[in-house]
Amino acid sequence: MSQKPNKLIDGLKAIPANMFSGFVVSLIALPLGLGLAMASDAPPMAGVISAVVGGVVMSILGGSHVTIAGPGNGLVGVLLVAITTLGLQDAYLAIICSGLLLIVLGYLRLGKLADFFPSSAIQGMLAAIGLIILGKQFHIMLGNRLSLEGNLEYLFAMPKALLNVFNYQDVGTIAACLSGVVSLSILVFYPRLRNRYWQLVPAPMWIVLMSIGFSYYCELILKIPNPIALDYMISGILSLEQLMEDVPEIGLSALNDWVFWSQVLALALISSVESLLSIKAVDQLDPKKRRSNFTRDVKALGLATAVSGFLGGLNVVTVIARSSVNVNSGGSNRSSNFFHAVFLLLFVFLFSTQLERIPLPALMAILVFTGYKLAAPKNLIKMLSIGKEQLIIYFVTLLATLQIGLVAGIIIGTTSTFIIHVVSTGNFQLFTRNFLKPNVLMFKGSEGVGQYYLSVKHFCSFVNFFKLKSKLDQVPETETVVLDLSLCEFVDHTVMDSLSSYQELFEKRGGSFEVIGLDAHSADSSHPFAIRKTVPFSGILNQNMTKRQIVLAELSKDYNFEYRPKKQRKAPFLESFIFFRSKKVNYIHNLIKSKDQPITAFDVNFTEGEFIAKEVVNTTMVYVDLQRILPEFTLDKDGFLRRLYGVAGFSNISISSPGDFSKRFYLLGAKPDEVKDFFSKTVVHFFESNPYFHIESNGNSLLVFGKERSASVQEITNLIDFSGRLYQVIENEQS
Repeated sequence: MSQKPNKLIDGLKAIPANMFSGFVVSLIALPLGLGLAMASDAPPMAGVISAVVGGVVMSILGGSHVTIAGPGNGLVGVLLVAITTLGLQDAYLAIICSGLLLIVLGYLRLGKLADFFPSSAIQGMLAAIGLIILGKQFHIMLGNRLSLEGNLEYLFAMPKALLNVFNYQDVGTIAACLSGVVSLSILVFYPRLRNRYWQLVPAPMWIVLMSIGFSYYCELILKIPNPIALDYMISGILSLEQLMEDVPEIGLSALNDWVFWSQVLALALISSVESLLSIKAVDQLDPKKRRSNFTRDVKALGLATAVSGFLGGLNVVTVIARSSVNVNSGGSNRSSNFFHAVFLLLFVFLFSTQLERIPLPALMAILVFTGYKLAAPKNLIKMLSIGKEQLIIYFVTLLATLQIGLVAGIIIGTTSTFIIHVVSTGNFQLFTRNFLKPNVLMFKGSEGVGQYYLSVKHFCSFVNFFKLKSKLDQVPETETVVLDLSLCEFVDHTVMDSLSSYQELFEKRGGSFEVIGLDAHSADSSHPFAIRKTVPFSGILNQNMTKRQIVLAELSKDYNFEYRPKKQRKAPFLESFIFFRSKKVNYIHNLIKSKDQPITAFDVNFTEGEFIAKEVVNTTMVYVDLQRILPEFTLDKDGFLRRLYGVAGFSNISISSPGDFSKRFYLLGAKPDEVKDFFSKTVVHFFESNPYFHIESNGNSLLVFGKERSASVQEITNLIDFSGRLYQVIENEQS
C-alpha cells in the first residue's frame, strides 16, 4: 500500500528536473522539426505538430521512460517519396494508415520485429538515410537549387554544388550560403567549446537565436532588409490559431491504389524499426536501468502517428538524439516528453512570426550535419574491424537503399546476410534443419554463482535470436547469468552485439552476465562482435581470444599460474578415469596450471554415444596429480553416475560421521575398506564444509568437476580453490 504513494511523491519531486529537461529538448526539437518537415517536402509546421502530438500521447500511453518522440531522420527519405508520389493530402492519409497499422502490429505483439534485422544491415540502412539527407540538403545549405531524380544523382552533384559557390553574383544567394556555412561551423565546433554558459543552449538553438538576432540587427540597427534572398527564408509558419483552423481535408480515394499501400507499408516498417532500435539504445542510458515495454510503445506510437497525420503532421517515432539530450539534462520519466511538447506549443503561440526569420540554409545545415554523422567514414572502419563480411552486408544494404528504396534495402540487406552466413559456414542445412527446433535451454541453479544458466544449441543468429532473447528478458538484471554457446556451431555479429548490450545492462544494475563456450570457435577478427564459428580441429586455437580467455589469462597471471589457450588433441591422463571409459575426448584447451601445486584446470570437449544418440559435451575440470597410491573411488551428490561405476565393480560405501556426509553424498569404490581408511574425519569434514563437486580417483590422481558444462570464470576460480585446499588436506593426512 505504501509503494504507490512513494511513487507519486517521487514523481512530484521529479517534475522540476523533467520540466527543465523538456525545455532543453524543445530547443533542439523546434529547429529539427522544421528542418525535417521541409526536407520531406512537407509544410514546416508538420514536424512541430508531430513532435507535439508525440510528446503528449507517448507521455500518457507510452511504454518507455526517458524517450522523446517526434519526427525522425530515418523517415525523411520515405516521407519524401510518399509526398512526391501521392501528393500531400494522400500522404497524410498514408501517415494515418501507417499509424493504424502500427497499432495492429502492437496488438499482434510484433514489437520484436527489430530483432529480425541484422545489425550490419541496419547500419547500412542508417548510413543510406544519412546520405539521402546529406545529398539532398547539401546544395540548399550552400544556396543551390537543384532538381534531380535519384538519390545517387544528388550525391554525385555535391562537388558541383560546392564549386558553384565561387560563381555566385547575387548578394541574396551569397548571404544565404554564408548562413548555411556559419551554421554548419557552429555545429562542428560547438562540442569543442567547453564553456558551461555557451553549452546551456544546444547548438541547433544557437543557430535559431543567431539567425533571428541577425534579422533584427539588420532591420533595427542597420535599417536595411535582411540580405538573405526571400526564397531562402522559411515561410508557411502558422500561428496556433491558424493551425487549429488549417486541419487538412483528407479523402479516401487513394485506398484503392496499391502504390498507396506500398507507401503505407514503407512508412510503418521504417518508423517501427527506427523506433524500436532507438528504444533499445535509450534503455541503456536510463539512469534507473528500467526496461521499456516495446509492445505498449508500438501501440502508442501508432496512435500518435494517426492523430498527427489527421492534424497535418508527420509520422511519430522515438528519436535517439533528443532522448539522449533528455537523459543528460536530468529527465527521469515520461513527463519530460510531455513538457517538451508544451514548450513547443508555447514557442509556436508566442514566436510564430519570429520563426520566419530563420534562413532555410541554416536549418539544412542541421540536417547535413545529422546526415554526415549517420554516414560517417568511421562506420566503415568499424564494420571492417568486425569482419569483411560485415562490410559487404553494410555496402549491399546501403547501395540497395539508395538505388531502390528503404524497404527494398533492408530486405536485400537481410537476405544477403543470410546468404553470407550460409556461404561462410558451407552448411545450408544448419540453418534450415534447426530453425524450428527449440535451441535454448534455461534453468535456475540452486547455487548463488551462475544462478541462471542458459545453453544454446545449433546456431544463434538474427534469424532465431528472438528465442534466446525471450529467455533473457525473463531474468531480473540483478541476478547472475551464465550463457553457454559451446554447442552453437555459428554465432553471428547481431547476436554478439546484442549480448554485449545485455552484459552492460546487467553490470549497471548490479547483476552479472557471462558468455562462455566460444573459446573453441574461430573469428576472422579480434573485435568482440565478430562472427564466431566452429572449424575443423587445427591443432591451435585462433589467435583472436574471446573475452573469457582474456580474463582467464589475466587471472592466471595474478595467481602465478601458467595459462595455455591452445587446443591439445591428446589427453592420455584422462583415459584412466572411469568417467571417460565410454566417452571420446576430442580435445582439451584453456589449461590453467599451478606452479606451486600439481593442479591443472582445463576445458574438455568430448562426445558420448554414436549416430542419433551422439552428443557433444563441453566441461571444465581440474586434474590433481597426487603421485601417490590412492583407493579408487567416486564421490557423487545425487548418484546420477551410480550405474556407470556399478558396472566397474564399485559399490556404495557408508561413512559414519557426526555430520550429514552419508545423506549428502554417494561414495562408491571397489575396495570399501581402503576407501574408508582414506576418508578420515578430517577429509569427511572438509567435504561437509564445502560446496559439492564430483570427484573421481583413478588410483594415483583425482578428477574434480561441477556440472557437465563449461564453467564461468568465477566457477573456475572456485573449482581451483576447492581442489587446492583438498590437495592440502590429503597431503597433510598422508604425511
